[in-house]
Amino acid sequence: MIVGMVMMMSFGLVDTLFVSMLGTEQLAAISFTFPVTFTVISLNIGLGIGTSAIIGKLQGAGAVNDSKLYATGSLMLSVLLVGSLAALGYALIDPIFHYLNASDALMPYIRDYMSVWYLSSVFLSLPMVGNSVLRACGDTRTPSIIMAGGGALNAAMDPIFIFGWGPIPAMGIQGAAVATFIAWIFGAAWIIWLLAVRRELMIPRLLNLAEFKRSAREVMRIGLPAAGANMLTPIAGAVMTAVVATYGAEAVAAWGVGNRLESIASIVVLALSMTLPPIISQNVGANLYDRVEQAYAVALKFILIWQVVVFAALWAASHWIAQAFANEQEVAKLIKLFLAVVPLGYGMQGVIILTNSSLNAMHQPMTALVLSIIRLFVLFVPVSYIGSILFDLPGLFWGNVVANVLMAAASYLTFKHMLKKHRNTL
Repeated sequence: MIVGMVMMMSFGLVDTLFVSMLGTEQLAAISFTFPVTFTVISLNIGLGIGTSAIIGKLQGAGAVNDSKLYATGSLMLSVLLVGSLAALGYALIDPIFHYLNASDALMPYIRDYMSVWYLSSVFLSLPMVGNSVLRACGDTRTPSIIMAGGGALNAAMDPIFIFGWGPIPAMGIQGAAVATFIAWIFGAAWIIWLLAVRRELMIPRLLNLAEFKRSAREVMRIGLPAAGANMLTPIAGAVMTAVVATYGAEAVAAWGVGNRLESIASIVVLALSMTLPPIISQNVGANLYDRVEQAYAVALKFILIWQVVVFAALWAASHWIAQAFANEQEVAKLIKLFLAVVPLGYGMQGVIILTNSSLNAMHQPMTALVLSIIRLFVLFVPVSYIGSILFDLPGLFWGNVVANVLMAAASYLTFKHMLKKHRNTL
């Protein structure tokens, strides 16, 4: 899962790296797109969580035919919901990014990128939800290969479409979106072939209305709260981007680079958040709560130590990272400041992410959603904003760390309470 997640996250990082070679305005423009694109991706993640929970339960019960039905319904639902969200986003490109404080100078670049990205997001939904079906059936290797293949294809095509090659004209920032579009079409075709033909894990046809309603209802029961929790992150990120934008395009560019690097720095956390839930849910189903507690505790201890190592590596390499992503000295300076402060809280952020995924595995998606609301809109945004008022941009960065520490403690105590509650029902 780690290998596959690294390649999946490389989409945004590689795009950012090549776009940074075009100039600071283009880098700032793609940085503005991150909270918006992650909103759509978060919907896919939530639907994947719901899909995995339902398919895994059906597979464990031996209900193979129902499993195929729900797999097909999940894919149809993802295309419908993501397509609707993408269409709305496309129609509102200008008002959304003006609300984020994107300047008029950046809007042409943002339009070029997002007009293609929204179209391609529909194809992203198929491999993301389809991979959840494979994982629920016990296969974590193939989803990693699919993600790695898509990431490699995107990385290979980025310079071709951004800078031009042979008969292909230079498309600039739009070329990054075109490369991603092609990579996602490739991933969508691959996963459909695997599920429908090679593995026979789905019904190779469109469901009728009754079948679709039956499957969609169950997936959304878990998937929508999980999607809502995930979609809150980019919404809060959008608010923070607007705050950062008051410090200029250089600050936004550094913030965008930092967010892309955070995705890579948290890769082990994200991989664990996909592998810990099956262990949690299986042992809850078997009433083996000592094993649930042990698995949760081991994962948290490991991730706290691991993220300290990650912070040290980022801090040590901050100079070279800044030089790789920034053409201007001011941008490089702010990237180094980001890397010296914000990654301090990544371990605590890992506690929060693993707790939420464990709560979803315990069929407590609403509890996870409430924790996400508290984390982002009671702690993360307000504390960071107050920090920026008191100590400017460094205060905003330190506010991120403080918010993660406070929320990690609240998440840990909530999990302990829910585990005790489950035990008392025996």
